[in-house]
Amino acid sequence: MSPRPKMMTSMGTLQPAILSIAWKQIAESGAAALSLRAIARELGITAPSIYNYFSNRDALVTALIVDGFSTFGDALFAATSALPEQDHRQRFLAIGLAYRNWALAYPERYQLIFGTPIAGYTAPIEMTMPAASRSMVHLVEVIALADQAGNLRLKDDVAQNAQMQSLLEAWKTSGAPAVDAKVLYLAITIWAHVHGLVSLEIGHQYPLFVVQTGELYQLEIQRLISELFI
Repeated sequence: MSPRPKMMTSMGTLQPAILSIAWKQIAESGAAALSLRAIARELGITAPSIYNYFSNRDALVTALIVDGFSTFGDALFAATSALPEQDHRQRFLAIGLAYRNWALAYPERYQLIFGTPIAGYTAPIEMTMPAASRSMVHLVEVIALADQAGNLRLKDDVAQNAQMQSLLEAWKTSGAPAVDAKVLYLAITIWAHVHGLVSLEIGHQYPLFVVQTGELYQLEIQRLISELFI
């Protein structure tokens, strides 16, 4: 068998090339097997060259998490870009469907950014949080606009407790847009619900009798819309 040709690249394009090969490694062997030396071999460069961009594996993992959250957020924003701001139901539906579609298209990225553990690695929050919060901010914005228009069924007293107020204060200090506690509460619980459904599907953890996972997901999104929006 002839050796696989090495990918040559200029220094100007080396960083995105490193990320691309790293995602490929993760898809094939899992995040725990990520290797800077193996990436260097595939790119046809020496190992020391790659350390000019990423000092170690953890630095590369952090860059991958930021990249994953950024493209995830881009997909959610793109899903609603052509929809009127006052069409709250359709915007919510578009975000919900885009969430699952992106996860199915990039399961290795979804699993990495949402908590597949890597031994010895802890994400630096100050670096990953801005990208991570972007997708949540968009969901919050859609819900907040519906609330301002009087199109939410959620009662004002749902989130009025000490724990939720503490979470709201942390949200404000992160630099995110100011919102009511009930809006933030609703966004978090919706995300947790949708995340659970998508994680079950990607992890192939549904019972065997659940064969139409896409239909089940869409039915649940529609149920949330009927329940929450006037």
